[in-house]
Amino acid sequence: MASPTTSLLVVAAVALSLSAASSGLGEGANGSAAATVVTVALVLPEHNPSYPWALPRVGPAVRLALEALEPALRAAGLSMRTVNATSELNGACSESVAPLQAVDLKLYHDPDVLLGPGCVYPAASVGRFASHWGLPLITAGAVASDFSHKKEHYTTLVRTGPSAPKLGAFAALLHERFNWSSRAALLYVDRKTDDRPFYFTIEGVYQELRHAGLTVAKEITPSLCALPPSVIYICGPLEMLHQILRLAHYESMTLGDYVFFYVDVFGESLRAEGNREAGKPWQSKEGQDPGGLQEAFRTVLVITYHEPQNPEYQSFQSQLILRARRESNNLVAGCFHDGLLLYAMALNETLQEGGTKRNTSRILEKMKGRKFQGVTGTVSMDDNNDRDTDFNLWAMADVESGKFQGGWICSGRGSPWSDSSPFLPRKLMLEKELASMLWRIRWDELQFGSSERYYKGAGSRLTLSLRGSSYGSLMTAHGKYQIFANTGLFKGNVVAIKHVNKKRIELTRQVLFELKHMRDVQFNHLTRFIGACIDPPNICIVTEYCPRGSLQDVLENESINLDWMFRYSLINDIVKGMAFLHNSIIGYHGSLKSSNCVVDSRFVLKITDYGLASFRQSSESEGNHALYAKKLWTAPELLQKGPLVLSPLAMQKADVYSFGIILQEIALRNGAFYIEGMDLSPKEIVQKVRNSQRPHFRPTVDLRLHSEELALLMERCWAQDLTERPDFAQIKIFIRRFNKEGSASILDNLLSRMEQYANNLEKLVEERTQAYLEEKRKAENLLYQILPHSVAEQLKRGETVQAEAFDCVTIYFSDIVGFTSLSAESTPMQVVTLLNDLYTCFDAIIDNFDVYKVETIGDAYMVVSGLPVRNGKLHAHEIVRMALALLEAVKTFRIRHRPNEQLRLRVGIHSGPVCAGVVGLKMPRYCLFGDTVNTASRMESSGEALKIHVSSTTKENLDEFGCFELELRGDVEMKVGVSILPGWVGGREGGEAVWQPPPHQAAPDPWLPHQRGKGRCS
Repeated sequence: MASPTTSLLVVAAVALSLSAASSGLGEGANGSAAATVVTVALVLPEHNPSYPWALPRVGPAVRLALEALEPALRAAGLSMRTVNATSELNGACSESVAPLQAVDLKLYHDPDVLLGPGCVYPAASVGRFASHWGLPLITAGAVASDFSHKKEHYTTLVRTGPSAPKLGAFAALLHERFNWSSRAALLYVDRKTDDRPFYFTIEGVYQELRHAGLTVAKEITPSLCALPPSVIYICGPLEMLHQILRLAHYESMTLGDYVFFYVDVFGESLRAEGNREAGKPWQSKEGQDPGGLQEAFRTVLVITYHEPQNPEYQSFQSQLILRARRESNNLVAGCFHDGLLLYAMALNETLQEGGTKRNTSRILEKMKGRKFQGVTGTVSMDDNNDRDTDFNLWAMADVESGKFQGGWICSGRGSPWSDSSPFLPRKLMLEKELASMLWRIRWDELQFGSSERYYKGAGSRLTLSLRGSSYGSLMTAHGKYQIFANTGLFKGNVVAIKHVNKKRIELTRQVLFELKHMRDVQFNHLTRFIGACIDPPNICIVTEYCPRGSLQDVLENESINLDWMFRYSLINDIVKGMAFLHNSIIGYHGSLKSSNCVVDSRFVLKITDYGLASFRQSSESEGNHALYAKKLWTAPELLQKGPLVLSPLAMQKADVYSFGIILQEIALRNGAFYIEGMDLSPKEIVQKVRNSQRPHFRPTVDLRLHSEELALLMERCWAQDLTERPDFAQIKIFIRRFNKEGSASILDNLLSRMEQYANNLEKLVEERTQAYLEEKRKAENLLYQILPHSVAEQLKRGETVQAEAFDCVTIYFSDIVGFTSLSAESTPMQVVTLLNDLYTCFDAIIDNFDVYKVETIGDAYMVVSGLPVRNGKLHAHEIVRMALALLEAVKTFRIRHRPNEQLRLRVGIHSGPVCAGVVGLKMPRYCLFGDTVNTASRMESSGEALKIHVSSTTKENLDEFGCFELELRGDVEMKVGVSILPGWVGGREGGEAVWQPPPHQAAPDPWLPHQRGKGRCS
């Protein structure tokens, strides 16, 4: 039979290169060419064919490879011969026999390359010898992870077959893909005899998962006790898998919380054996289903090496069966075949470059990273001279027949699978959806602003108690407006945001399933689940926003007139939503109340706060008043036992009880659980319901306000016996029965409702307008306190405030002498109180003068006159009058925590040109610039306590008024570089200023302040 096509292509390429290099090979002294012999030594089990790498299996594959290479070798002046020795003793691999046989082969045949061994322990011994001898050792076995550390002991080892690290890398990619990042369990059999195949196979999975950061539990015996929900790998005989699955099925572990991977690398469990059919690993050898394993095997995925399906491999397999005279898995034999081709290609390139067959390091380097087509498909070597491996995942494709189907090719070369695969197990489709977390919303994807929706009105009576609901009415600080929900923007749409009182969320499989179910459930009368945010500390649920508020808000808004047509419409919406919810995967609500029945913009009632029981679950204080207020709708069995104890059917009956309370709330419009003639707190009501004493405590039924049929339905819904409560399918029939005319005039009712809403809206707009104008006035007043009035008006008009130069203004600076020591001896709160009292006093005083307060920094106080509105020459006059008033006020100012001490104010004043303008966009400030500011500050810092220090420029301005008494101080050199003649302001006299200049060129003596005279100018 002809050789495979791919092999012929490889051999042709080798032939061209070898013929080019043959001219320099094997030439004797007389110029005649002698063939160079390459000796291939096989160290494999010779008598036990159960090993995949046994000589009876591999020998024919090696001969096929040599036959394919023979034309190219002959043309290149090369020939290959094989010698072999057994690596077994008494039918089993022997780590003592194999190295002895290898030494004999080395001594007597001096081989150029070794093939085998495949068993781990013999390969370890022979690998060390081969590394010492510098011989390439090519094997399709030696799967153990330790062989990856080649620089230490196995420098010449080349693995052209599957290996445990590649299996482990594939498992790690699976975990990464499906977000299994917490834990895994490995169950395996280790008889510690012969070659320990199960141990060395699962070893790679263990090491790679540990390296990926998972918690991995190893169990040698198949025990499932105390295993947490996790991914479970099983490696052992098929009987062990049956035993584990029977136990798992008995303990309800095959319902989805566990994923079982059966590591059967050669696919022996999928082959027919005895009466067991192919593709049905759950069957026994007798072809039976022991203990209902077919159902349990729905959660099992079988991992096998991918056996090639290309025509070259099929042809190779047919030839191998003819030569070996046995039909078996020939993948390993094909890997030895391709390993010999790989060696020939590397040898070819080495010889072409002028090397010899003994240049082992160069030959090994040529093998690294090489990729070519062999009989086993694409042979791709990594940089460690280990072959990348493909795997198959098999799953039960047909539940009826129970047959496993494969064909999902998964590679360990970077991507765990190909999207073009025709078969994807449904189990992993589910896992992929869970891992993708399509529901997740990042906190930075939510936008918040000042778009809170306030609604003016009376507000819900349970305003403070309904913070646990997405749509509970919340009061503002003034108690005037309602906020229907916490809202934000997500992808441009307004959404409702329900914060969860948890620091972090652990994404267990139960939570992931709940989130998936929320995405799957969609109905007109259920609020649409958009997603959830799990970024600590912002744990929240994001749902559709219904702008009309909750049913509770509608019922408690007395301005809305609800006729019975409208009320029955709302009741019908609740019934439809709950009926759908009870028939969905979620099963029940568990916390139904009027506050989580919400109304959208089209007046359709929708139910919210359903599902996600594990996500929402949080500890609440039993003594909390708000908690009791939220339990007014809760069924007595839930109050007694809690939701974790009751079955789903009992939880549905609890929803019916809550619906009965809502019915009474709709009928009477007197709040939840209204009891005529009694004024009970929510805690007292809840305790009476929980006690369940006869007669059972229930709300008031008033036949004057509703029909007798509706009263009967209420009483049936809140019956103490769960079996007496109807389900929502029955409730739907009851409502149709006593509301036969309900659908006849629904359009008229809708038009009337819209007209009423328009009237309410006009009134609401008027009230909102007044509220807006009041808030606008407050905002403007605040703005005028921050910026000058003229500047603020420019900003309001949207104009740019240009900086402006002023020829002459007067600036006032003051601070408190000894403030640092006073602060050191006072608490921070006392310092803040002191400054607040002092500057509140100052602010009240300066309102009487034509001045503008610039800023306060600590104990410094800065005031200016003459800007932004110019006042001619009055600026110095106004500032000095203000300074005298402040100085007088300080003398009588009382410090709260030191009443016996007097503050000593130090004042500096200077007049001159400045530039003023608004600086900044965030917290804009009206600032002054120029030497005048610096000089005024120096006047203050060089002054004395309880005195007003003025410059000569300011004095000249004051002279024009003739109503201030000033005293000369003398020359003072300021840091601003200007020599001035400062003096003291002593007071005001009857229009005559006293000023005494110093003698020319005389050093001035210090002046003491005068007692201020009584002023007569204003």
